[in-house]
Amino acid sequence: MKKLTLIALLAIAFAFGACKQSKINEMSTDNPLLQEFTNEYGIPPFDKIKTEHFLPAFKAAMEEQNIVIQQIVENKDIPTFENTIEAYEFSGLKLSAVSSIFYNFLSANTNEEMQQIAQDLASLSTAHWADIQYNADLFAKVEMVYKSKKDLALNQEQEMLLDETYKSFVRAGVGLPKEQQDKLREINEELSKLTLQFDNNNLAEVNSYRLVVDNEADLAGLPDGLVSEAAELAKSEGMENKWEFTIHKPVLIPFLQYAENRELREKIFKAYINLGDNGNEYDNKEIISKIVNLRVEKAHILGYNNYAEYVLEENMAKTPEKVYEFLNSLFEKALPVAEKEAKDLQDMIIADGKDFQLEPWDWWYYTEKIRQTKYDLNEEELREYFQLDTVLKGMFNVAKKLYNIEIVRLDEAPIYLTEAVPHVVKDATTGEHIGVIYIDFYPRASKQSGAWMDNYVNQYIYEGKEQRPVITNVLNFTKPSGDKPSLLSLDEVSTLFHEFGHALHGLLTQCTYPSLSGTSVARDFVELPSQVMENWAMEPSVIKTFAKHYITGEVIPDELLEKIENSAKFNQGFASVEYLAASLLDMDYHSISEIQDNFNVTDFENNSMAKIHMPDNIVVRYRSTYFGHIFAGGYSAGYYSYIWAAVLDADAYAAFKETGDVFNQEKAKAFRENILEKGGTQDPMELYVQFRGQEPKIEPLLERRGLM
Repeated sequence: MKKLTLIALLAIAFAFGACKQSKINEMSTDNPLLQEFTNEYGIPPFDKIKTEHFLPAFKAAMEEQNIVIQQIVENKDIPTFENTIEAYEFSGLKLSAVSSIFYNFLSANTNEEMQQIAQDLASLSTAHWADIQYNADLFAKVEMVYKSKKDLALNQEQEMLLDETYKSFVRAGVGLPKEQQDKLREINEELSKLTLQFDNNNLAEVNSYRLVVDNEADLAGLPDGLVSEAAELAKSEGMENKWEFTIHKPVLIPFLQYAENRELREKIFKAYINLGDNGNEYDNKEIISKIVNLRVEKAHILGYNNYAEYVLEENMAKTPEKVYEFLNSLFEKALPVAEKEAKDLQDMIIADGKDFQLEPWDWWYYTEKIRQTKYDLNEEELREYFQLDTVLKGMFNVAKKLYNIEIVRLDEAPIYLTEAVPHVVKDATTGEHIGVIYIDFYPRASKQSGAWMDNYVNQYIYEGKEQRPVITNVLNFTKPSGDKPSLLSLDEVSTLFHEFGHALHGLLTQCTYPSLSGTSVARDFVELPSQVMENWAMEPSVIKTFAKHYITGEVIPDELLEKIENSAKFNQGFASVEYLAASLLDMDYHSISEIQDNFNVTDFENNSMAKIHMPDNIVVRYRSTYFGHIFAGGYSAGYYSYIWAAVLDADAYAAFKETGDVFNQEKAKAFRENILEKGGTQDPMELYVQFRGQEPKIEPLLERRGLM
């Protein structure tokens, strides 16, 4: 039978469906979200989108998908891959576009109205997807195609789409009794609302805190740029001759590194680690308790002992036991290194003429002192060589040398904020369009903290026409201040390359189906493309191409590069312990197998840390009440993914280093074709082995971190 396209399916709709479609078409003439994105590069009309457009667009897009689903179900022909699986896959294109734009705006440029819409959508979206996932007639057709898989001449991507489509229904609970499905509907809706509230609370807490300094002597040790920025902030809020410091990371970290006033270091540090834990309207402890219990209940209904089992079934790790074994083995290696580092810091405190015991708010300060003493390396001095614009050009040049792509700023393109800068990505030889990336650099009150990559538009091929992706990188870097441009720390340089690695995964994808393209891969595989890019950021020969003094233009001296290289393993015990502790805390939450009455989040976290003998002078990287990765960001039972992928990325970069050329074209081609282009069309370990020729080894990671 001839393949029924989305347009054809809509054209043969019942009068009921046709009437509704007519209303949708009528609505689309006024709503830019429902119109075709006719920009040269398929960019959404950001300049025309208003907040009031979102809710009507969601409703219309959901109705459009419902019409297509109805037609799939009522099609009298024998179910085939084309008229069932492909038709279902493309049924939600418009809804996917609207959702991507809305939720990216919600994270990067939110307001109270957007947050209210998100709460309203929690019920609307949950009901919409539940109606689809529990549609027994639809699933019967999907199952018929799935059971005939061996008789179908499917390519690898088609077979993966069939498998994933079938599993999505099964894992949602399509085979459960109605009363259990109804319960899952309630749980999913409540979880959606709670995770949104968790994020909103964190944003409100971060935005509401200010450390106000009115005595200039208390600024001793702080970098001039940080002081100037604090003075500007205070002045903007009507305070002359005062300085205001926030707990955004570009402010918090240098404050902890350089502030000589220990009391102020303690104050700002505690403000950060107590986010969401202040007993006020933004307190997240009750929300966490509800989320944990709802996830346990959901896992039980779906036939799993705990939520971690449910999540990990779809990841490379497969089981909680394997994740625990992996994390604990690393923690056992990292803990003695961190303890040795703590002793060195305590010795530095004594050498500094002080007699107090090392506390968490001292770690950054005395680590910086040791870095300067032992390695003669000053991070503030390094910043002067990492001007954002220059690093950005250097990063784009790395991508060009690896993958032969050209990235150029787009002067004429729809924008949603002047801070979000669009760039077009093309093949450097042919000029063929690859995609568009928006990069949003600086903190603001309407933006969540952290850094991330996401899609505004997925890549796919539909009716013979390819939609190339529109990507966003969202960052929170040190702002320009006065006459001084944005100067990055080493960590911010790594973050820039990291998120750009995600972007390359989304940009270079060559898939047919949107649900498999780009970064649509297992959670513990998705960090490989991002983390491997960090290696080029720290490669001495590469750094020289973009590390130039922002005033003199002098290329970073060899002696500074040598200091960076010598200090590469410095403080890795601390970094590993605080990260691994957070990963184990995540696993502990999601390995709970029974509903918890009167669940005490603080006690649970303390017991989790005591179990691994967490040092008192190190705080877990994310305390529960602001651990957005696992309670709002999709990394539940998955925060371990960063270190899992670190094994992959260290091994992958070793493949380049072994050739003697970090831009080896054979390896770059293999990485592009087997990792970046393939999306989720194959098993991730199969993809990795196709690139590397073998499964990854852990030794390169241990060597890199000094944990051998």
